[in-house]
Amino acid sequence: MQVILKEDVLNLGYKDEVVTVKDGYGRNYLLPQGKAVIATESAKKVLSENMKQRAHKLEKIKQDAQGLAAKLDGVSLVIGAKTSTTGTIFGSVTNIQIAEALEKKGFTVDRKVIVIKDSVKEVGNYKAIAKLHKEVSVEIPFEVVSE
Repeated sequence: MQVILKEDVLNLGYKDEVVTVKDGYGRNYLLPQGKAVIATESAKKVLSENMKQRAHKLEKIKQDAQGLAAKLDGVSLVIGAKTSTTGTIFGSVTNIQIAEALEKKGFTVDRKVIVIKDSVKEVGNYKAIAKLHKEVSVEIPFEVVSE
């Protein structure tokens, strides 16, 4: 089943992309949630016309994402967490804590675009990736310390 995404869907695609998904995923999740529409010929024509009209807006969004990525490059975070005597964290560090730490440093980044590949359950150095745009992403190093 081919669908046109109405918004960014993690690990699937970005807004206004035509993607192929399994029928059940499309019918039972994407369509009812309003995240996609079925990619009929008329819907594809409307999409191409809208893309032509929004080309310069999309370029500005990309430039803004590149500017933010340039500012974030070189930023490192220190995140405090409650730990046991062995250095194991009670709970884990998530993208929410990374977004809050960036907010304290003066950067507004949505928590939904921050991805941490490994679960952070111990004190140490880790890396998170902020996917600011489909062509722009930046790696954010962070250190987890005991409070």
